[in-house]
Order: sequence, then structure tokens, then C-alpha cells
Amino acid sequence: MNTQPTIKKETKNKIRVEFDRTPLKERLKAKFLNLPFYTNIVWYVFRFIILLGVSYIVLYPFFTKIAASFMSPDDFIDVTVRLIPKYPSFDQYKAIFLENKYMAAFFNTLTLSLISAILQTFVACLVGYGLAKFKFKGNSLVMGAVILTMVVPHGTVYLSMFMKFRYFDIFDFFGIFKGLGYAGLYDGIVDIGKWIGSLFSGVPYTNVTNSIQLTQTFWPMILLSITGLAFKNGLYIFMMRQFFRGVPDELEESAYIDGSDTFRTFLQIIIPLSVPMMITIFLFSFSWQWTDEFYTNMFISTNKIVLMPKIVGIPKSLETTYAGQELYYSAINNTCGLMIILPLVVLYLFCQRYLVQGIERSGIVG
Repeated sequence: MNTQPTIKKETKNKIRVEFDRTPLKERLKAKFLNLPFYTNIVWYVFRFIILLGVSYIVLYPFFTKIAASFMSPDDFIDVTVRLIPKYPSFDQYKAIFLENKYMAAFFNTLTLSLISAILQTFVACLVGYGLAKFKFKGNSLVMGAVILTMVVPHGTVYLSMFMKFRYFDIFDFFGIFKGLGYAGLYDGIVDIGKWIGSLFSGVPYTNVTNSIQLTQTFWPMILLSITGLAFKNGLYIFMMRQFFRGVPDELEESAYIDGSDTFRTFLQIIIPLSVPMMITIFLFSFSWQWTDEFYTNMFISTNKIVLMPKIVGIPKSLETTYAGQELYYSAINNTCGLMIILPLVVLYLFCQRYLVQGIERSGIVG
């Protein structure tokens, strides 16, 4: 039973009118000369100092790297130069852009990241929906396998994964096919594979003893994305599963009553509801693929395909023997890193609202 007195609306209005009629001095004294007011001031100041300190710790390294990217070699041997360059220059950006093949790396990485992100988003949405809404034998086992892909270190499967795509042949299909006497048709399939491979990367397939070489192309990342085994794909499936578990079952039941089948319900009802979450998955996948070095170094070692992580290096025109060589070279590498993450920063500025909404709805906040 509630024993606290209730204040009616008429009483509040009467108190407000009486307060407005009091002299200004009395009103200021009642408003500012009290303990709650000073408590709020102390709390606001304390919170501002904490946020300022955290911001300084997080942002200061970026400020120093950005400032160093505009410095000339003379600035690194001048003890009076801290954050503001005395001889500002765009030589670092110009050399990286021209000599490190920045534009080629940009478009190659953009193509690979877009394909991988779209495929991983769709696969995570489809698998996550099935694990969340359908009860079948082995559901927990499949979910355990998804979690296992998040736990197993990447280095553990490095050699086996590389060999699988270096000598790609599912169930020895090509070996059996060629052994039956269809060598000519087999060679034709390989030629078609070379042509398709050149469309993606400019590096054709090669025939290696009853197998096809998929390395030096984008195909390993594409196949891993399609099968839900790509980088962080287990995390995306888990996030989509958590999201779909929060979707009311009544929505699907109403669609089934109206005559809609499972796949149509998924496309017309579930997908529109999960757009913010799908955008979040897409951003995660795109960003991680954009800066990935593990899989790209594993499958692509040729210099004909330049990706973003490979632009990190010292351009020939910036090589120097100055006393501050190490500091200057370190600044150039940092500038390469800034140019790599710049497209991601721009992407985040336009999609941050969807990213926050997706994380809030994923059920893994905190």
C-alpha cells in the first residue's frame, strides 16, 4: 500500500505561481544556495575531468600521428617541434599515394571487402534465424560448432586451410573425373576457372595435378564467406541469433496463418525488421576484412594484387640518411596506417546510428 502523500496538479500550479511572485533575490537564493545545487556542480566537474582524461589518453596518439604525417625530415631533428610542424609538407601523402599504389589497393580492397561483407551478412542472417527460431535435433551441436570457430586460434588452421585452397579439390572430384577418361573436358573446366579467376584478381588459376589452385585470387575469402567460416563469421551468426531470439513469434505465426511459407516470411517480415542489425554485421565484416592481414597474406602473396595492408612501407622518394631517420620512417608507416583507416572513418560517420542500434538490439551489450 502506497502511504506517500500525492500532490495534485492544482497544488503544483499554486506553488509555482507563489514562487514566481516572490522577489528575485529570494528566488535566486532558493535556487542556487542549497546543497543539491552544489552537489550537482561537483558531480558535473568530476565527470568532465574524467571524460577529458579518457579522451586525452585515447585521442592524443592520433593527434601526434596526424601531426607527424605533415612534418618534413627537418622537423624530426628539431627539438623545438612538438605537434605543430615548422616546415609542413604533403610529401608523405603524395609519395604513398603514387609509389605505394594506394588507389589500386583501395579498389582491390573495396571489391574484396564488399563481396565478403555482403556474403557474410546474408549467411549470418540465414543461419542465425534458423538457430534462433527452429528447434531441431543437433541445434545445440551446431551452435557449439559456431562458438568453436570463435575460440580456435587462426594459427591452428593456417597450414591446413592454405593447403586446401592451394590444391583445391572437393572429395577428389577432379581426380575421379580425370581418371574416368574425361581429361579433355577436365582441361576445359580448368580453362573456364582461369577465365573466371582473372575477372576477380587478374591472376589466373593454374592446373596442379588433379586440382585447381585458388590461392593468389579472391576465391578463398569468397568461399569461406559463403560457407560461414570466414573471419569472425561465428561472431556474426551469434549476434544474429541473439537478435532473432528477441523477435516475437506472433509475427511469424500471423504470416503462416495468412498462407505465407517460411522463406517468404523470412524475406518479407524478418529481413525488414533486422535491417539495423544487418547493417551492423555488414560494417563489422567490411571493417575487419579491410584491415585483415592474416587471410590476405595467407592466400595472396603475389605483387600483382595490392591490398590495403600491403601499402605500408617506405616510398623510394622518401628514403633518407638524416639523423632522425628512424623517427621519420616510423611517421611514414603511421601515415600509411592513417590512409588505410580513413575510408573506415568516413563510413562510420554515415552509419554510426545504425551501428549503435544494431549493438543495442544484439543482446550482447555489457
